[in-house]
Amino acid sequence: MNLIALSPDAPNVLDGDAPDRVCRQPTRAELHTYPSPTPARGRALVYAGGGYLQLMHDKEGVAVARWLNTLGLDAFVLVHRLPGQAGQPFDIALQDGLLALDHLATLPPLPLLHVGLSSGGHLAGVMACQPHALGAVGAVIAYAPLNANHRDYKAPAGKPDYPPPQKQAFYDAWPIGIATEPHGLPRCPVFLAYALHDPIVPVQHALNLLTAAQQHGLDVEAHVFPQAEHGFALRSLAGTHDQWPVLAARWMDVRLESLPTG
Repeated sequence: MNLIALSPDAPNVLDGDAPDRVCRQPTRAELHTYPSPTPARGRALVYAGGGYLQLMHDKEGVAVARWLNTLGLDAFVLVHRLPGQAGQPFDIALQDGLLALDHLATLPPLPLLHVGLSSGGHLAGVMACQPHALGAVGAVIAYAPLNANHRDYKAPAGKPDYPPPQKQAFYDAWPIGIATEPHGLPRCPVFLAYALHDPIVPVQHALNLLTAAQQHGLDVEAHVFPQAEHGFALRSLAGTHDQWPVLAARWMDVRLESLPTG
């Protein structure tokens, strides 16, 4: 693993031991790079979850990166700062994501995928909406609070706002896949994996994006698994959701193989 600092300040500190390290108080934007052992056919920018309160660095970052390596992708795990923490603005995660894109744009060109789980999936969705020169060929998103944490679209209805206020403001600014919020419509195809009975991230988040896909002609593939629990990632796979990595790999293959050559 190589580390690339994208912003000043002190290096990030990871709490705990591998494979369960967590970054509780990110101090700067960093990319942790995991190169493919074979010639790379693409790159993936990986966003770990943690509710924008911490980052599940190993479970939803490093483990995902190493899985993507087996698919022939160079993986870059973004450690981003958190809204409201240490005085950070509401959109600091987006700002750090754009720093990551700026860095990747300096590398020899390869097709890019956004990959995010939980709140990292929300950030992957946000990044998929950006008009950056480095566009993505797709976004893989699992059990992410894409839109129904927005105060106007909450599921379940009446759910209180999230602290700190900057976190709620970020959800309100970027409801991904609400048909009446066109700035939050992804600019690339999207793959979704959700748990049907997830009490933390209700499946309405995925259903809202599917409704927008119907109305706006978006390319969205969705899989909903009845046995899955929130946070299944690549570990808790006792059910039909054990197939989600295979389905996602097939979907990514299609995205990469459909690119023009020469």
